[in-house]
Formats: sequence, structure tokens, C-alpha cells
Amino acid sequence: MDFLDIFGEGPEGTLLLFIALGLVVLLVAAVFIKDARQTMMQRIDKIKRNHTRASSAGQTMSAKRSTSSSDIATLDELIKKHLPQQDVLRLRLARAGLEMSLGVYVLISLVIGAIVFMTIKMYGFPGILAFLVGFVCALLIPHVFVSMSFARRQTKFISYFPEAIDLMVRGVKAGLPIVEAMQAAAEEIPDPVGNELTRITDGIRLGRKLDELLWETSHRLDLQEFKFFTIALSIQSETGGNLTESLNNLSEVLRSRRQLKRKVKAMSSEAKASAYIIGSLPFIMTAIIYMTNEEYITALFIDPRGQIAIGGALLSIAVGVAIMFKMVRFEV
Repeated sequence: MDFLDIFGEGPEGTLLLFIALGLVVLLVAAVFIKDARQTMMQRIDKIKRNHTRASSAGQTMSAKRSTSSSDIATLDELIKKHLPQQDVLRLRLARAGLEMSLGVYVLISLVIGAIVFMTIKMYGFPGILAFLVGFVCALLIPHVFVSMSFARRQTKFISYFPEAIDLMVRGVKAGLPIVEAMQAAAEEIPDPVGNELTRITDGIRLGRKLDELLWETSHRLDLQEFKFFTIALSIQSETGGNLTESLNNLSEVLRSRRQLKRKVKAMSSEAKASAYIIGSLPFIMTAIIYMTNEEYITALFIDPRGQIAIGGALLSIAVGVAIMFKMVRFEV
């Protein structure tokens, strides 16, 4: 008996098969993706047990954090062998503020690719086309989501950072060291600014240097505003000078940059609206024709020549929209 006979023939059977596969994937994900707190407690217990055994045996042990990409041994081995640019991907996830391992990221990508593949295959498209579209979506959709999360986090950081600097200035004027003023600002300012400042102060308590932590955070955030802050503190620590005056000037500069960015955004909003309208018109017209005369446009999706034409049209739209957005994007 054919495997598809279990779910029946036709689109309904394929849909049931798709739902069943999705449920299986979700169950597998639920089994293998552990809760973060439970994993942390298990690691703490393991470190305690290893420390007890090492102390009784007179040995030393390393407290270095594990660099495994997944809790699943097989998936972790596959990621280490076949996934390119793993450090770059980890950095992108850290910049976006997403607390997930590479294993979870890869698993999500596979689920998205499988869903897109089954959806396209269900409507009768060739298997090779469904595979290619699913493969592209598996790569593109998580990448776009991480990029959008990174952009939102940067925008939020820029909006809160001048206020954090003002709090540091008030703390320094009150007689606090810069580290204590930074900790006070971290407690008052929301994330992501508070989270990043807390990481810096925690690193200092562990014995690391302020300058080293600032440059490390600057590399992770990839923001000119924080680079200015890092350079100002680095120069002040080496040459001396009035720290409060330097931070006040930096706060004014950051606010001016933020206002200029908003002005540029307002002036370029018309061109962006044009890009949205022009880019969405083909899809809107396709939907209207499909609802009014389904037989007329169905041939475009079924005929191989129509599928090639659709691919070329989508590529042309993507290139045109990308060029328009590149033209209205300015570096401040």
C-alpha cells in the first residue's frame, strides 16, 4: 500500500500528510529543545559534581563554557562539519539579541523549508521547483528575521543610549566611579542598553579590563554611537581630562545624529512608499485576476513557460526594489 493512501488522494490527503509531518517535526523539536533554565541547572549540577570529584582526586578542572552548537549530539556534529561561517552566524544571533543555539536555528530553517516544500508540492508544482523554493526560503526567511531583529535592537539601543550617558554623567558628578555610574544606568535604562551595560560591569567584577570589555561590546553591537562612547572612555583613561564634559558632548552628538536620521527617514519616505506600491502591484493584480477569472491565469502557473516567466518577473521585481531602497538609504 502506498504511503499516501493512508491520508487519501488529492489535495486533502496531501494537506493531511503535511499536517502530520508538521506535528512530527514539532514533537521532535519539543523533545530535543530543552528549557533554558533546566539546562542551566543541569550544567551547574554537573560542574559541582565534577568539582567535587576533582577536589577529592587532587585534580584541577576547567570552567570554560561549552561551545557545542546543539544538545543533540548528531546535529551538533553535522553543524560543526558542514555549516559554513559558524562564528559569523553566532555573532549575528548575538547582535539580534536572540538567545538560541545554532542547532535551534538550523532546526527552524529545516522546518520552514519543509513547510514551503510541502505547500508548493500540494498545488501540483514540479518537485524540483518545490525543492528549490523550499531551499531558498529555508535560507532566506530566518536570515531576514535575524536581520530585522538586529535592526530593531539597534534602533532601540540608539533611542535609549543618550539617556544612559546622561545618567552616567550625573553619577560621575555625584562622585561615583565610572563603573558604578555605569551600573546605576544599567539598572534604570531598559534593554538592550541595560543588558549590555550589565554585561560590562559583570565582566569588570570578574577581573577583566574596562577598555577590553568596551571594545568587545562595540564589536558585538556594531554601532557607531557605542564606538564613539568606547573611544571617549579609552582616550580619557589614557590622557585624563574632564570625563563629564566629554560624556555630555557625546550625548549631544548622539542626539543630533538621531534627529538627522529621523529627518532623512522622513524625506525618503515618499520614495520608500513608491517602492512598496510598485513592488506590490503585480501581486495585487495577480490576486484580482485569480479571483475574477481563475481559468485565465491558472495556465500561467501550470505551463512550464509560465513558471519561467514568473521566476524572471520575481527576480526583476526583487532587483528593482533593492535598487530603489539602496538609492534612498543614507549613512549618517
